[in-house]
Amino acid sequence: MPIEIHPPNPDWPRRFTAIRAALAAALPKALAIHHIGSTAVPGLVAKDIIDIQVTLQSLSDFDPQALERAGFPLHSPTRDHAPPGLTLAPRDLAKRMHRKPGPESANIHIREAGRFNQRYPLLCRDYLRSHPGAAAAYGVIKQNLARLFPEDEEAYYDIKDPVFDLIMAGAEDWAQATAWTPPPGD
Repeated sequence: MPIEIHPPNPDWPRRFTAIRAALAAALPKALAIHHIGSTAVPGLVAKDIIDIQVTLQSLSDFDPQALERAGFPLHSPTRDHAPPGLTLAPRDLAKRMHRKPGPESANIHIREAGRFNQRYPLLCRDYLRSHPGAAAAYGVIKQNLARLFPEDEEAYYDIKDPVFDLIMAGAEDWAQATAWTPPPGD
């Protein structure tokens, strides 16, 4: 399936809200449910897939069958990538992932509270929301990658992930300057 980058869609927040309700019902132990990724940044181009992070106190609290019964089949990734130069414990990158198939698809990332990989997407999302120039440049990179590698998802992410790590460096400085903390939920 080709990688397609879409213009900003004003329907993405509504789609998140509908999926959030189903996730909250299926996972009562969730501490927070956040809209993450490019569809969570107003004005940013994105793949037409809603990314959602569910935060749990511990991954041992997670019941994958509950999500499967709610229509979110299991997906394979169980670990996030580690940005170059950081030494992170395996628990700081551990996750579970499910998907919502169909025309209003979503990726559901299940992560532990306080872990590096739980903070990372929230900080980057909030940084891009506060820095429209950085968001626009990131959007151009994504469009170019999709144009250059429309059928090669591995190449797309091999380049996109380190670009996002560069954004994270600026986001960390911004977080310190503004005393940013992860929001309680969306």
